[in-house]
Amino acid sequence: MSGHGYQSGRLNLPFVGIATFGKRPYVETWDAIDAEVAVLGAPFDFGTQFRAGARFGPRAIREASTLFSFGHAGAYDHEDDVTYLPDSVRIVDLGDADIVHTDTATSHANIAHGVGKILDAGAFPVVLGGDHSVNIPCIEAFAGRGPIHILQIDAHLDFVDERHGVRAGHGNPMRRAAEKDYVTGLTQVGIRNVSSTAREGYEAARAMGADILSVRQMRKLGPQGVIDRIPKDARVYVTLDIDGFCPSIAPGTGTPSHGGFLYYEVLEMLQALSRRHEVVGIDLVEVAPDYDQSGSTAILAAQILLNFLGFVFHARGA
Repeated sequence: MSGHGYQSGRLNLPFVGIATFGKRPYVETWDAIDAEVAVLGAPFDFGTQFRAGARFGPRAIREASTLFSFGHAGAYDHEDDVTYLPDSVRIVDLGDADIVHTDTATSHANIAHGVGKILDAGAFPVVLGGDHSVNIPCIEAFAGRGPIHILQIDAHLDFVDERHGVRAGHGNPMRRAAEKDYVTGLTQVGIRNVSSTAREGYEAARAMGADILSVRQMRKLGPQGVIDRIPKDARVYVTLDIDGFCPSIAPGTGTPSHGGFLYYEVLEMLQALSRRHEVVGIDLVEVAPDYDQSGSTAILAAQILLNFLGFVFHARGA
């Protein structure tokens, strides 16, 4: 029902209604995805080695994303003089993959199934983690769909092969990705200081095709300089760990590491990527909202995702 005022229809303020991603339509039937972008939650955090809580990341990011639901017929950026995400870019929210507590294999399989359904529909997958192990099923869903290069923005290398029999925790995803014959290379940016990966892990990563850059090295190169290192014809999948940002702006994560990126450093890398490459999907992981009572970590996650989607689809002519 319409309220009183000068315009017909509902104002539909951000704090009103159901908190889907960007207040976009919810699609429950994954065989009926008709959209350019499909968002899937992966509320799995059994792979963590320190502070858990990223299972609540998808809910927090969705709620935060309602802040950016004002954009009637797109969002105008005065610096770029572009209206991003016009109505022609249809975004839907598929809800969450089913998670079976303590069962990593089944939970990961359910995530891979959801990403596969998105790709089958010809849509762009956006996966909300969850810990970084959810990247493993995301990449598995790309099997048989052509070669991809992975851009990882993260504080940690995540290239552990096996530790006490664990091969699918949040320290393993980039190693599992590098083993895929359809993953042509890795660009790992933001990797810094005290690390959970031994020197042998860095050597193994480089031997398997990884280009590893710290925050300070990225700043010397600049955002465009980093993206220029990715092979020109590569189709790129992005995995963005929120701890790639400095915990001064993103404290809501399980393994914070000081000295990380600020907002525009990551935004400008993603914009340069979108202009230069075909981008095929993204997961954003490790938002653990209970460690940030301000909610700003989840807002950062939602803001970077919506801006990135704007860049990707503007580059595609939308």
